[in-house]
Amino acid sequence: MAWYVVLVLAVALERLAELVVATRNARWSLSQGGRESGQGHWPFMVTLHTGLLAACLLEAGLLHRSFVPALGWTCLALVVLAQALRWWCIRTLGRQWNTRVIVVPGLARVSGGPYRWLAHPNYVAVVVEGLALPLVRSAWITAAAFTLLNLPLLAVRLRAEERALASLA
Repeated sequence: MAWYVVLVLAVALERLAELVVATRNARWSLSQGGRESGQGHWPFMVTLHTGLLAACLLEAGLLHRSFVPALGWTCLALVVLAQALRWWCIRTLGRQWNTRVIVVPGLARVSGGPYRWLAHPNYVAVVVEGLALPLVRSAWITAAAFTLLNLPLLAVRLRAEERALASLA
């Protein structure tokens, strides 16, 4: 269980690193005349993602979930790949990447990196991680609950982003 705690804490530290980048990018975007939209869903998103991390540890520990090698190793690989995809998105978007929906008028919509193939590749990373991180330790209740709660959130988020991005050149 100790190594799983380390894994979840590493993901939590990654999330904090994201927030540092997002805060810096939000300041820049707003200083460039950026407009934020879709603020209403953001607190729920933060709560859900924080809850995912806590629930992983609680379910694995309190319900004594075991590490099933075929499932656990596969899901660990998926967690690593999801992190790689997320940071590829962050790097590709540069200053335009944010955890909030902030669009700077006059900037072009990014179409390089993973955005060549998918309009919202970061959400692929979110979905994969939300399933895989709990399942590393067979925490299937957490994986199912996060997924069911995340689906309507993603629908709201995607609509907000698409409306905001429609204003870009």
